[in-house]
Amino acid sequence: MSAPIRAMSILPAERRDIELRTADGLTLVGELALPVDRPPVATLICLHPLPTHGGMMDSHVLRKAAWRLPALAGLAVLRFNTRGTSSERGASEGGFDQSEGERFDVAAAIEYAEFAELPRIWLLGWSFGTDLALRHGCDPVVEGAVLLSPPLRFAADPDLATWSASGKPVTVLVPEFDDYLRPAEATERFAAISQAEVIGVPGARHLWVGNVERVLDEVVRRVAPQVPVPLPTTWDGPMEYGDAGAYADRTVAAFADVPVAGPPQRDATA
Repeated sequence: MSAPIRAMSILPAERRDIELRTADGLTLVGELALPVDRPPVATLICLHPLPTHGGMMDSHVLRKAAWRLPALAGLAVLRFNTRGTSSERGASEGGFDQSEGERFDVAAAIEYAEFAELPRIWLLGWSFGTDLALRHGCDPVVEGAVLLSPPLRFAADPDLATWSASGKPVTVLVPEFDDYLRPAEATERFAAISQAEVIGVPGARHLWVGNVERVLDEVVRRVAPQVPVPLPTTWDGPMEYGDAGAYADRTVAAFADVPVAGPPQRDATA
């Protein structure tokens, strides 16, 4: 009997706790979720929002990607905590480095996926994670990137030029009511990547609350185009449920009005 897929639904997958070792000697904690009944058709490496604002590998969009997409779309989903970030999985060594030292974190995740022989590696960045993807993710083994709510806070014109020159596909999902970069300006800024596709999402906000299904459909549409979308909203099989209380405080804290070192953050509402 089919049951609805809800916010905390966990569909079947082979889930492995993993550790990444960076070139500068840190250990980062993470998880790899794989389909249980078939080889993965593609791989998502998830890059989470700002850890200083509650971002982590368990931030809700990335958590739901890992909980649903191995079963619904046959994707491998690799999530990890960047340096100095903690979650229910544990804490990664080091400290937040304003997207500089994090280049080693991105490289370690890509290297892990490559050596694990995971197929067709894509980056899925959200907010700060989009800056990491743009600055450090244009690796030869990476096929493309899907960017959610990009603030373009740390990424600069040379980073966009690198992606443009690569020709790799870049899809940019921009909430209509984003706090930092809204669709019209995003279209202008991402014109520097000639192949970038900018999609404004009506009614959505930076945290994508209430819009996760749309996000996951768009991710699958690019990464695994052979999989029909929209994805199913019910599941006929075993299903577990996560603990909503484990994430409540971090969700509330995310993107609060907390000063962050680094380039000034634009406010798109101003």
